[in-house]
Amino acid sequence: MRTNRLKKELNTLDLFCIAAGTMISSGIFILPGMAFAQAGPAVVLAYFFSGILALIGALSLAELVSAMPKAGGDYFFTSRSLGPSFGTIAGFLSWISLSLKTAFAIFGIAEVAHLFWGWDVHLTAIGCTLFFLALNVVGVKASARFEAIIVLFLLTIMSVYVMIGLPRVALMRFANFTPHGFRSVLGATGFVFVAYGGLLKVATIAEEVRKPKTTIPKGIFSALFVTVSLYTFMMIVTTGTLNAKVLAESLTPIADSAATFLNRPGYILMTFASLLAFISTGNSGFMAASRYPFALSRDHLAPQLFSNISQRFHTPTYALLVTAVIIAASFFLRLDVLVKSASAFLILTYLATNLSVIILRESQIWNYKPYFKSPFYPYIQVIGAILYLLLLVNLGWKVLLVSLTFIAIGLGFYLFYGRMRNRSEYALLHLIERITDRKLVGDHLENELKEILSERDEIVFDRFDHLVDQAVILDIDEKQQQNDFFRLAAATIAERLNLVPTNIEQALRGRESESTTALNRFVAVPHLIIEGQQIFDLFIFRCRDGVYFTPEAPAVKAIFILIGTADERLFHLRALSAIAQIVFQPEFEKHWLKARGPNGIKHLIHLTERQRFH
Repeated sequence: MRTNRLKKELNTLDLFCIAAGTMISSGIFILPGMAFAQAGPAVVLAYFFSGILALIGALSLAELVSAMPKAGGDYFFTSRSLGPSFGTIAGFLSWISLSLKTAFAIFGIAEVAHLFWGWDVHLTAIGCTLFFLALNVVGVKASARFEAIIVLFLLTIMSVYVMIGLPRVALMRFANFTPHGFRSVLGATGFVFVAYGGLLKVATIAEEVRKPKTTIPKGIFSALFVTVSLYTFMMIVTTGTLNAKVLAESLTPIADSAATFLNRPGYILMTFASLLAFISTGNSGFMAASRYPFALSRDHLAPQLFSNISQRFHTPTYALLVTAVIIAASFFLRLDVLVKSASAFLILTYLATNLSVIILRESQIWNYKPYFKSPFYPYIQVIGAILYLLLLVNLGWKVLLVSLTFIAIGLGFYLFYGRMRNRSEYALLHLIERITDRKLVGDHLENELKEILSERDEIVFDRFDHLVDQAVILDIDEKQQQNDFFRLAAATIAERLNLVPTNIEQALRGRESESTTALNRFVAVPHLIIEGQQIFDLFIFRCRDGVYFTPEAPAVKAIFILIGTADERLFHLRALSAIAQIVFQPEFEKHWLKARGPNGIKHLIHLTERQRFH
């Protein structure tokens, strides 16, 4: 075993199948009867409203994951926005939530096996747990292929159910639409919200996705659209074809509904579909839930053992093992407690997701660069947070007590274990620094986000990037005349290259007298050829009040000075090309002035899209 990065193997279809396969599970094949008992025929709205709330969370989730595609998903960006204490709690709750949802699916497999073959429920569930554990240890790609086959077959069966069932819906069954009042619909909405937990699984395996900035949003929204549509139409068919009393007491509502218009073959077909759904959720649940202890461990907030990766399979074996233990222990909880607790934890996770977007955007961290940006910011996030709190309250005081208990456990683990080992920066400190104008943070978070973006965009540094890393970068506070600036620049260059300052100053003035090196009113690129061989260097100056170059460029704020020998002429041209590509980007001027010191300027140059020469 050794600590290493996870292997990137998943594509858009893999993500779609993982997300859809996780959502299409017990949430539709077991819960409709229990939800109908709460809300009556308005259970159709409960599933639709849950889908809308999931969409609100998905918008924030897609933004965060497109910016930070790292293992642990919501844990990772919660810890980087709200801090390691909140991150530990979020990671712990998400881990338990997805483990409970996975246990719920495996419990469904065991129930089907008991129904048809009389197998012991608990022994079957433990056997399934061991099977999924072995499958996920072997590798994420093998697990994803297994998932794709099941999900595509499952979607076909569900679509057939909807197409055949819709013409047989009896509208009279919807006559008393809200028999228990509209508040019961809110309660049922929170109850079935766990059905959309699959989106979190996409976030937590983001580090294993190829081209994550585009692949992840596509996977999230396509899976959510298909799932919400199928859920809504399936609930219309189920409610409109099944007797109300039978539906309220059924743990196999879709199969019972199919039996009313397809007889025994329909019952068997939909029972088989539910089995496929439980298998897909159990499989992907293992995959995703195990990444939480892995990510916590990598940040020193959980024992280091969990971040070890198998050299042979490239999977976090110990994180998978401890997740299997949590899932197995969940089989002995009551079914309603299992469902409501998983929903509560999921709601809290989406709440943290919305808050994270607000904190990261308002902190104005330059290296927070989501490829997908949530529309209607911040209204979507604020409205979502309010609605999630309402759902949480409607789940009842027992569920709130369970949630508070697990929050306390997560916080306690951080205080007694993680706090001593993790001193990371987070965006909330940057926001406080921005508001109070006090120095509270360094460059750690910016550096980390830079590394994430480089990995996400598959940036391979070229010689110019390495030149920037070694460059002298100076901030000049007051406005400068050209001669004063050349004197200052010459002294800096001479000290670095062991040259005579007056000679450099005269060369800069002579070069400028031939023709101005100001590219526009904001940027200038003076460049000199010196004697010697294999010498090339870069000096970068930022003058916030500007340097006078010409009447057309009276306040140049970004100055790149290139110094090289004649044998470096080819690279000289490539460096000029790289600078031109960077400075003519649409928002370069704004980003240049906002960059935090020399390190921020380096990040700006490294992360600006350009052609690289290797």
